[in-house]
Amino acid sequence: MDATARTDAAREAVIRKFIADLERELIPLHLEYHEATWKFQVSGDASAERESAELETRIRKVLARPESFRVLDEARSSGGVTDPLLARQLAMLYNEHRSQQIPPAHIERIVALEKQLEGRFNRFRAQLDGEAVSDNALREVLRHSTDSQKRRRAWEASKQVGAEVCGDLLKLVGLRNESARLIGFPNYYSMMLTLDEFDETELFALLDRVEAGTRPIWHEYKRDLDQRLAVRFGVQAEELAPWHYSDPFFQEAPAAEVSLDPFFEGKQLEALTQNYFEAVGFEIGDLLARSDLYEKAGKCPHAFCMSMDRGIDIRVLCNLRSNEGWMSTMLHEFGHAVYDKYVDPSLPYFLRAYAHLTCTEASAMLFGRLSKNPQWLVRYAGAPAAEAEGKAAALARAIRGQLVVQTRWMLVMCHMERALYRDPSQDLDTLWWDLVERFQNLKRPAGRTAPDWAAKIHFSVAPVYYHNYLLGEMTASQLQAWLLRDTIGPGADPWGRYVSSPDIGRTLREKYYALGRRFDWRETIARATGKPLDVDAYVDELAGRV
Repeated sequence: MDATARTDAAREAVIRKFIADLERELIPLHLEYHEATWKFQVSGDASAERESAELETRIRKVLARPESFRVLDEARSSGGVTDPLLARQLAMLYNEHRSQQIPPAHIERIVALEKQLEGRFNRFRAQLDGEAVSDNALREVLRHSTDSQKRRRAWEASKQVGAEVCGDLLKLVGLRNESARLIGFPNYYSMMLTLDEFDETELFALLDRVEAGTRPIWHEYKRDLDQRLAVRFGVQAEELAPWHYSDPFFQEAPAAEVSLDPFFEGKQLEALTQNYFEAVGFEIGDLLARSDLYEKAGKCPHAFCMSMDRGIDIRVLCNLRSNEGWMSTMLHEFGHAVYDKYVDPSLPYFLRAYAHLTCTEASAMLFGRLSKNPQWLVRYAGAPAAEAEGKAAALARAIRGQLVVQTRWMLVMCHMERALYRDPSQDLDTLWWDLVERFQNLKRPAGRTAPDWAAKIHFSVAPVYYHNYLLGEMTASQLQAWLLRDTIGPGADPWGRYVSSPDIGRTLREKYYALGRRFDWRETIARATGKPLDVDAYVDELAGRV
């Protein structure tokens, strides 16, 4: 063995030992942290909230050790390692450690504020007509009421939490920006993108392509929607206000020509979820058994999936009601869960997870769309075939409508968050409505001055995340096109086979999920679908060309 080879082997041995030591320290902390976080999310228990914050701080402090970062930095700068799995772990651990190279006291302040804000969102109940109400109750008003004044009160109530948290959120933004500058980045947003293997210029160029590609589709959809809403509420189209739409942020499409809620009324959504996933090749009974699916006091009012151990312990939190919206959410969250479950268990611990947030969001969105699919409704929700077939065109429009509404909303969030971290001292309340008007074509309420933007929980507890939803939708369309082309193939009833064939599960398990974090997000998508991520499949779907 020559000198160069001996040097490479020695460097590889150092990294292997470093990773082994890190696994021994972090795996128990991860398990404790996830258990405490889960307990807090399902109960609002204050002691669990404190324990979760303490454990997260300990984990971040492990990653903050300067001597550990030096080991990774030196290995990387001196040529890296040749073993592909080891090289991938080195790259990912370098980024994770770099983001935490700040003073321990700084970490403590950031985590404390994040947990405080998370707890306030979970416990907050808006006041509507003198009563404390849940998010579900506000959404029911916006979905069903035809009383414009009551809708306005419900919409304004949905924004109350923004004023509650805005001051502390801005403090947190300041701390996050300070931490980013300490390690050489202009702001936290740029740092998080870079260390998550994104190029900011590349990302926003891609978002611009999505915006341009969907603009004509959006304007046609919004014009038709406003005409329907004007008739429903007995106003002129130009008099429509944000509370005339069926979601507090207009991130969900109002019901088009048909309502799907009757197909789900009185049904156990978890049973429908299990029937579907098992039909297409995924066993989820164990996942359902560990999950927490119904509303209760103190519980987080949202929905998420959590892998507790990068192994078999995967849990979903929901707050189910028997309607199509929550059916879509169940399919979405278990789309995350099956990805987690079917990652190759032989991969090293730090690679034994989904490839990237974009990739797991794609899996979730691929399945979440199916609650509006006619063939899915017939097979799993018990919709009469003739009725579903008669509504097929309207349902196809509803699916496209939901996607284009989400797209324009996600553009608001991406641009708002970048601007927030670039200059948190600017007039953010006005900027928010500038972006809402630009991308969503909603009219700002006259004279309204409030931090409506801060009512969106992601700014507080899931920073620099939202672009993954948009790229996830794009990836879901590319995955869907690939599955229809290569797995389902030509022949009769392609969508009927798509929602019932175990080949769907087999293909996703073997060619997408099993890869784990072996590759970065770009290569994972390209290896699975045969080409890099592009906007074409997504725009084609929104335009009705699929």
